[in-house]
Amino acid sequence: MTDRMAFGSGMCEGEGLSAPAARAADAAAERLGPGSTTLAVVFASPDHCEDTDELLAPIHERLRPDHLIGCMTETVLGGSREVEGGAAVAVWAARLPDAEVTPFRLVARPVEEGLGVMGWPDALDASPGWTVLLFADPFSFPADGLLARLNEVAQPAQVVGGMASGARRPGEHRLFAGREALTEGAVAVALRGVPISLGVSQGCAPIGPEMVITAAEGSAVEELAGVPAVRKLEDVIAGFTDDERRLAEGGLLAGLVIDENQPEYDHGSFLIRAIHGGDRETGALLMGEQVRVGQTMRLHARDAASAGDDLRAVLRATRAGLGGGAAGGALVFSCNGRGSHMFPVPDHDAAAVAQELAEAPVAGMFCNGEIGPVGGRNFLHGFTATMAVFPASVTVPDGSE
Repeated sequence: MTDRMAFGSGMCEGEGLSAPAARAADAAAERLGPGSTTLAVVFASPDHCEDTDELLAPIHERLRPDHLIGCMTETVLGGSREVEGGAAVAVWAARLPDAEVTPFRLVARPVEEGLGVMGWPDALDASPGWTVLLFADPFSFPADGLLARLNEVAQPAQVVGGMASGARRPGEHRLFAGREALTEGAVAVALRGVPISLGVSQGCAPIGPEMVITAAEGSAVEELAGVPAVRKLEDVIAGFTDDERRLAEGGLLAGLVIDENQPEYDHGSFLIRAIHGGDRETGALLMGEQVRVGQTMRLHARDAASAGDDLRAVLRATRAGLGGGAAGGALVFSCNGRGSHMFPVPDHDAAAVAQELAEAPVAGMFCNGEIGPVGGRNFLHGFTATMAVFPASVTVPDGSE
């Protein structure tokens, strides 16, 4: 039989606690239609997190979700809108028949080696096919450390989400789990049996040639193509075209290939990281990531035009990852350095998502760091937009034929 999943979303601007949440939940429920709610995801501006009981109660009352997660954010994204600096609540709801759903919470605690993460379900490492939606507090949770550990698993769960935003001090962020609000750690829900397509738009344009790292240690690139890395970088910059020079005016970034076993590399092959500086005496470049000998590196640059082009390209590829079907709904996690800080028009990312996904129910947030996979491995990013796109329907055999 064909069992259609269903999705709904709603966003409401305005002051107060329960009324905007209730209106956002009503809009999500109307789009979702009659029936059960498997998962509700809630994003709320700091104003709405002052009394989380009053915020969450009307959402539970109207949607009665089996599971609810979410977090505070300085900018709420809903539909084709981004509410920067204002009061808003967005509610996204999904009916996911036959999906396996595992909610969990994570905390970081001191161990001999530093901070250890507790709460990750062993079942997610023991069997493949899990997608995890994760929201974390940037003050108390080492997301990059967790993701690095997951990448050591043979078939790791694919993680998408982001770090909460809008607070200035530890203890001020709010993470939502069911009817509770947490001030530390992370909240998550693992899904399996749902063909979710994940995308990461790193918002950059490649410039200059590809170069192989021929000497390296830790995060230091010592040689590129057999030449001291600083000198090689200077030679590449000297050969830039006028267009490449224009792009480079905003600063250069390093694109590091994750999987070398490809005939050629496209925008989805590179992990974008900062170049923190160079040492002229040793000729080494210091990267914002561990590097290895034999890895391919290419310079990248970021500007509004390249970021916009890349976002639309990734949205189309992510939609194509659904196997040709329509998008049923999506969650979007954009960097808090995007929005009006990067683009000359308001609602840039939200409008692009709405257009490319044909107005499917969408909600999201601006993050203090975005989480998403590149080359099959999970990373914490900056200045990116990551996304989870759900199909409009799946075919589930019932064994009656």
